[in-house]
Amino acid sequence: MTRGIFIVGNDSALSRAVEAETVKRVDKYASALISNRLSETVSADLSSESEHDKRLSLEWNPSSPISARALVLAAENRLECIDEAILICTPPVIRGSPSGLSFSAVEIMVNDHIKGWFFLVKEITKIFKSRERGTLALVYPDIVSKEIDILGSAVLASFRSLVQSLLSAATKEPYSIIGFSTSDSGNETAFASFIYKSIDELSKRSNGKLFKFGKFSFFK
Repeated sequence: MTRGIFIVGNDSALSRAVEAETVKRVDKYASALISNRLSETVSADLSSESEHDKRLSLEWNPSSPISARALVLAAENRLECIDEAILICTPPVIRGSPSGLSFSAVEIMVNDHIKGWFFLVKEITKIFKSRERGTLALVYPDIVSKEIDILGSAVLASFRSLVQSLLSAATKEPYSIIGFSTSDSGNETAFASFIYKSIDELSKRSNGKLFKFGKFSFFK
């Protein structure tokens, strides 16, 4: 039986690496990207250059709980079943001083890159709980930037907190929740391979674990 894999995140080297690993495993998968509404203010905008024939692209509005519900239902319909949901948080970088923050940038980052994850997690876990199976994998970079990026750092801090809370509650749920972080910048391909290897070898003892990819530590 084929696996129903659902990937969500903004366009980045990490999300593209995860998609590249996904196409090795399934005939089709569903993917939803957070659109970059900050293209004029973000210094580095990564555009998607690798369209996969196996990708079922879905649209959503991260700031809307109704859109999150519609997105998960659409992924279920296209895949027939979501077995694994991989959420990848790699927020856009906004360089600048606190006094230089624009109101629109703050609003977009909070709506698209903080609220959206909570809405989406609620809808995905609701399906997993009713089915009493499924794997929710939460992925993020754990790299300290030397540049001033107030909003991006705040988004990552929020996502890390969400991951920790979900992992703490994992043993009480009938489905699996695992987290992945990396401290290796520029090694996205190996990290993506590690993510899938860990998912493939997932056991009850792994539920609620945060796997750390790096030179020395692999899981916590």
